[in-house]
Amino acid sequence: MIRLHIIVEGQTEEAFVKRVLRDYLGMFNIVTDVRCVETSRSSGRIYRGGVIDYGRVRRDIMRWMREDRNRDACFTTMFDLFRLPEDFPRFAEAMKYKSPYERVSEIERAFRENIGDYRFIPYIQLHEFEALILSDPSKFETEFVDRDKAVRNLVKMCSEFASPELIDDGPDTAPSKRIIKELPEYKGRKPSAGPRIAREIGIEALWKKCPHFREWLHKLEALANG
Repeated sequence: MIRLHIIVEGQTEEAFVKRVLRDYLGMFNIVTDVRCVETSRSSGRIYRGGVIDYGRVRRDIMRWMREDRNRDACFTTMFDLFRLPEDFPRFAEAMKYKSPYERVSEIERAFRENIGDYRFIPYIQLHEFEALILSDPSKFETEFVDRDKAVRNLVKMCSEFASPELIDDGPDTAPSKRIIKELPEYKGRKPSAGPRIAREIGIEALWKKCPHFREWLHKLEALANG
């Protein structure tokens, strides 16, 4: 039995792990727990959620690793490339690549080297969580009833990309921005609606459409084989 600790960017990713990813990994004898990345501490309180800078991310990961030094414990992340702080290891070098897949792979490689623990498997989402639920935008109908036109527009938009992971990271054209343009109410319902839509789509459909996400899942599955 492998214990996997996942440090995520915010409430949406936390709910996704709990409602979708945990059950899937359980089939590989991987027990998963999750928490949002720590942002600050004040008067004995811990505040979590949001990737502010690399220093805080690294401190939180290293703290959790010190808390659980067992060999059967592994660690991973789920952070968005969209608006990822530029002080992440080799961020500037990674941005020189034309391919988004090369960019994110370079950052993950440097991230792992900087943490320096064989139990750590970094994952950066291309370009943000919403890329996953754009794997099958027709499933938005399950959360946003009577919004047929908006859903059709999302389906049409996604058909222009080979993968939703390739939807760019522009301030007005990133996956979440495109969804909110058609469905403004998604903005306030993201932490609840996003994971429910992902569950409706299903893991198999997610990884078929999202190669980088699939690569991460394969790495996690392999933990069961040592």
